[in-house]
Amino acid sequence: MTHAQDARTIRQLSEYLEQWLSYRASYLRVPGVQAAVRVGSELVLDVALGVANSATGEPLRSDHLFRIASHSKTFTGTAIMQLAERGLLRLDDRLGEHIDELDDAPIGAVTVREALGHQGGVIRDGKMKGFWQRMAPFPDREGLIAMARDEALVYDRNEHFKYSNVAYALLGLVVESASGSSYHRYLQEHVVNRLGLTNTGPEYDPARAADFVHGHTGLLHGTDEREPIEHVDSRAFVAATGFYSTAADMTRYGAAHFLGDDTLLTDDSKRLMQRVESAIQAPGVPAAKYGVGMSLQELGERTLVGHSGGYPGHITRTFIDPVDQIVVSVLTNAIDGPADALASGIFRLIDLALSHRRGPSNASASAATAPDSDSPGSAGADLSRFTGRFAGLWGVSDVVDLGGQLYLLNPALADPSDGYLRLQPQGPDAVRIARTPGFGAVGEQITYERDDDGSILSLLVAGGRAWPVAEFLARRSDLARGPLPAP
Repeated sequence: MTHAQDARTIRQLSEYLEQWLSYRASYLRVPGVQAAVRVGSELVLDVALGVANSATGEPLRSDHLFRIASHSKTFTGTAIMQLAERGLLRLDDRLGEHIDELDDAPIGAVTVREALGHQGGVIRDGKMKGFWQRMAPFPDREGLIAMARDEALVYDRNEHFKYSNVAYALLGLVVESASGSSYHRYLQEHVVNRLGLTNTGPEYDPARAADFVHGHTGLLHGTDEREPIEHVDSRAFVAATGFYSTAADMTRYGAAHFLGDDTLLTDDSKRLMQRVESAIQAPGVPAAKYGVGMSLQELGERTLVGHSGGYPGHITRTFIDPVDQIVVSVLTNAIDGPADALASGIFRLIDLALSHRRGPSNASASAATAPDSDSPGSAGADLSRFTGRFAGLWGVSDVVDLGGQLYLLNPALADPSDGYLRLQPQGPDAVRIARTPGFGAVGEQITYERDDDGSILSLLVAGGRAWPVAEFLARRSDLARGPLPAP
């Protein structure tokens, strides 16, 4: 399929993506979610849900600014690769060659590439890091240098992957040394302005204070209430965690990392950033991969690159498929915001929609999607007459059209594709669950009961009944506590 065909399919999916995001955000009590999806050059989803500030109730907008934290590392990596392409530095340069104060310090021997790939053995945030809880300001340059000289190395170089904000803060000084410009000015001119990003910048901008969302505290227990968190300036840590942006801008930035796009970097540089530099396996930690300024993640058959971000009150995630040219960015304004799970869920739904358009990849998929022999009305059926959100005592289910194929999904799950069922129309008022092995009502028929105007009154499935959510809520007390009807 072409990117234009993918974009058309995902655009048709966008209404359900927004519904699913809204449900998950409400289900998890997340104050606000901003999400965007780009396919090729087309922005096919740009949505804001919830509030920018729980104390004031200000509605979240798609142009509200989020602190995107460690996404900043991808910007710093991009700047380093640009400077390398121009011959202004080399990836095997020592940090001490660019930062005079560290030339004779042990950390000065760490190379630029080792710092980019978190292989320098450098301490994560320093021994005193109260700045992450607003207990103290982030270090200035003098404080950063002192930290780097006195307490920086935890491992030997290339002994282990060790994620380090200190290392990336120092890379910001390398950008300044090699470019002859401040970090802020270089990134603004060579990345932000080059892409025309009007809602992105290297550091919190007090002049735009009204445009920034408020972060919020996490939920410690079920009855806890969130509190807004004020912004802090990341100062010398800007190259590690200072950037702000919107989901839409992040998809435009992500698209610049598609193979074939030379707006920021050559494909040679992008391949270096996006290939595996470290495979991280440790007890109690999920296996992970990291490149040069970018994280890598396998999701189904996709290899996604990008980054996450964690800032006081903000959790964010951007996934980039540089080959199929799809970017998903999700920004949340809570310190426990499920940005990673929401972004992954969007890709799962996209893949379900595209899998039908692209055709089954194996025999079992073919059997699951093939029309039943007794399927009158399945060809050319109006799928919208079957779709909606339905509920019963056992929870909520969505019947949704994904790329021309009906699915039964559970929107309460972090992975909406977990346990999905394919449905095949059997006429105007019935569908059949795909004939596959399973513990549920596989192979059985779901019957629709309709009002005179065609609206859905209820579904009869597996001997039970489900209703549109509002109707179920009106019935719930009777179902839960009322007397059983006579047999």
